[in-house]
Amino acid sequence: MGLSSLLLYLALLFTALCWAPSVCGNAELRALMDLKASIDPENALLSSWTVSGDPCDRSFEGVACNEQGQVANISLQGRGLSGKLSPAVGRLEHLTGLYLHYNSLYGEIPPEIANLTKLSDLYLNVNNLSGEIPLQLGKMASLQVLQLCYNQLTGSIPTEFGDLEKLSVLALQSNNLTGAIPASLGKLGLLKRLDLSFNDLFGSIPSKLADMPLLEVLNVRNNTLSGNVPLAFKRFVDGFQYENNPGLCGAGFLSLRACTSLNHPNPNRPEPYGADSNGFSTRDIPETANLNLNCSGSHCSTASKSSQASVVVGAVIVTVIGSALGILVFSRYRQWKQKRGGALDVSDSSLHTEHAKNVNKKNGSPLVSLEYASGWDPLAEGRRYGGVPQEVFQSFRFNLEEVESAAQNFIDKNLLGKSNFSATYRGTLRDGSVVAIKRITKISCKSEEAEFLRGLSILTCFRHENLVRLRGFCCSRGRGECFLVYDYVPNGNLLRYLDVKEGDAEVLEWSTRIGIISGAAKGIEYLHGCKVNKPTIVHQNISAENIQLDQRFKPLLSNSGLYKLLTKDTVFSALKASAAMGYLAPEYSTTGRFTEKSDVYAFGVLIFQIISGKRKFNNSMRTAAESCKFHDFIDKNLQGRFSEAEAAKLAKIAWTCTHECPEERPSMETIVRELGNHTNLC
Repeated sequence: MGLSSLLLYLALLFTALCWAPSVCGNAELRALMDLKASIDPENALLSSWTVSGDPCDRSFEGVACNEQGQVANISLQGRGLSGKLSPAVGRLEHLTGLYLHYNSLYGEIPPEIANLTKLSDLYLNVNNLSGEIPLQLGKMASLQVLQLCYNQLTGSIPTEFGDLEKLSVLALQSNNLTGAIPASLGKLGLLKRLDLSFNDLFGSIPSKLADMPLLEVLNVRNNTLSGNVPLAFKRFVDGFQYENNPGLCGAGFLSLRACTSLNHPNPNRPEPYGADSNGFSTRDIPETANLNLNCSGSHCSTASKSSQASVVVGAVIVTVIGSALGILVFSRYRQWKQKRGGALDVSDSSLHTEHAKNVNKKNGSPLVSLEYASGWDPLAEGRRYGGVPQEVFQSFRFNLEEVESAAQNFIDKNLLGKSNFSATYRGTLRDGSVVAIKRITKISCKSEEAEFLRGLSILTCFRHENLVRLRGFCCSRGRGECFLVYDYVPNGNLLRYLDVKEGDAEVLEWSTRIGIISGAAKGIEYLHGCKVNKPTIVHQNISAENIQLDQRFKPLLSNSGLYKLLTKDTVFSALKASAAMGYLAPEYSTTGRFTEKSDVYAFGVLIFQIISGKRKFNNSMRTAAESCKFHDFIDKNLQGRFSEAEAAKLAKIAWTCTHECPEERPSMETIVRELGNHTNLC
């Protein structure tokens, strides 16, 4: 090989190596663009997805990448998407989360989705999807949550789902599924919640389900199940829901009749108990919808074609008559409900599945029917919403039954914390997601409906990675309370990590503290900035208690804009604790007003707390920081494991933020910029 040929070969090799990552990136980009063309055919909702863009620079709405620059998450729930789910989604091989619920997607679920071997969360619930559930989904070994409820899916439940060893939530309710409950589901040792209600499933409830070690909720309501319910299912207590299955029987269950010898199985539709006239037991038969019994000897004979035809004709007639009666009953029910008018009564905790699905499509959520006290009804139908467009609230409206159910009627074990005006509880929504539910008494909320609504609309417009996300709200006539539903943040608030003892597991590493300070600054900067559809907001209560930490210790600012919903007396009383911790800016005592600079002051106090590891802020820290003697207050639990340059810079920023004169304090924009550069200020 000549020298020129060798150089050309090396150049081509170098080019190939250099462009390898971009080829991978282009493959994902092409997959995303194909997906967009399918789920948003009019290009009306995903205009930020462009062929010239970069999916990993945060410009693609709802798309997030991992540390390797690969598309790892698509979150497009409640966006009004109305197309089909493209097989192209199967080419995004690094995807771990796919959230397309609360849309109007139609068509079949593409089997190519099973190519996503790293996918842990699949949310396709509350759409118009149809067809059978692809058997291939049973090969998705990483799947932990599978949400396919509130669609129009048909066929049977794949027995292959029994191979999803990591699955913790399986929600298939409110579809048109037929056949039997696969006994293979009993192999799912990590499953906590199984909801198969409001389908057309028949046969027995497999006894193997009672042996699942972690299962807490088993809901099989409103099917056509039959046979003996094993006593072992009583261990689920209220978590076992079986109503509206007339064929079920069993001892030890109040609403079930006792099983008798008259409960003979139908030889054309085997049931789960007893034996047929030939002695053939069908107790454990239901595994799939299509049942084939082995015939041998005198146990059965080959049926003639005419007898098979008779069975088919008879089944068709029964189905038609049943459907007609069902439609008639449902029509009368709808007329009755319409005559009642308005919202459901507080005691009416049930919602007909068809009615629920119709409301879902309209509101983008299955959570409906708000109840308000007389004279305080900010979201009543027909009202003017205080100048706020009604559609602003549609996807945020929860109903009381859902909130109560999520928090298990607010039992003490779910209590996360209390203040003088609210209590916060841990809860689990129907889709399996964990939330924090803040209960606020009516007397703590603004009495003027227009003001309350304007405050609520502000809360719904917050969109930032360092703010706790509001999922929805509900106001209850019966309880006299308003509920705010937020994403649950697992690692608690920052206060928990202050004043800890040496060697304690709660001691934060230096890099974690830097990340918390930086993230909190970005969250406050976002509030102070004037964005599209978001006014400038002063938080008014920046504190360690209002800095929540997620599973990766990313800081999320909580209670942002909450004062917009509360009476002045309630807001003032909440300041007492803030003042005691040293967060209250000195000018407040003379002006009685909060400004962006008072937030900056509180942020400065927060920096001192984080780097010192102490809850109590004092002026000696400021004095030491002014002369760059930060060693005097750096947390001893760090045992010297920190960057002196970073500590010096943070001490100086904290000192300027807590300056007595508000005009001398920097803006949050300046602080974020300062935190981003590497200049030593001391």
